[in-house]
Amino acid sequence: MGRSSVPGMKWRNGIGTLRVADGRDGIPVEVAASYRARARGLLGRDGLDGAMLLTPCGSVHTFRMRFAIDVAYLGRDLTVLTVVRAMRPGRLGLPRPRARHVLEAEAGAMERWGVRPGVRLAVDVPVTAGPDRGA
Repeated sequence: MGRSSVPGMKWRNGIGTLRVADGRDGIPVEVAASYRARARGLLGRDGLDGAMLLTPCGSVHTFRMRFAIDVAYLGRDLTVLTVVRAMRPGRLGLPRPRARHVLEAEAGAMERWGVRPGVRLAVDVPVTAGPDRGA
């Protein structure tokens, strides 16, 4: 059983489920809420099954990454502000001052899922998640 994310909720590292309004449901999402988890992000991986939510976050880079990603910048209420498609490795994304979260996925995934500006996302996270140990 889980709870849906709402503005002001305390985010923790862990695995949840992403829901896209009028789109695909049940997308696995890894939440990176600690400084250490956000800094590590997708570095050292060859791919990603689902998505990664970085929170809080307003900009990203793809230095030392092995694959291109789609990047969605999200407001406090998880409404998509903008989407950058197929950001290749070795790039620096522009900071988005209104963004509070960033969703990353393999290039092409967000178009398949229906993630576009104005769409509101939801993340179901486990209620039983343990304390954040900085991992």
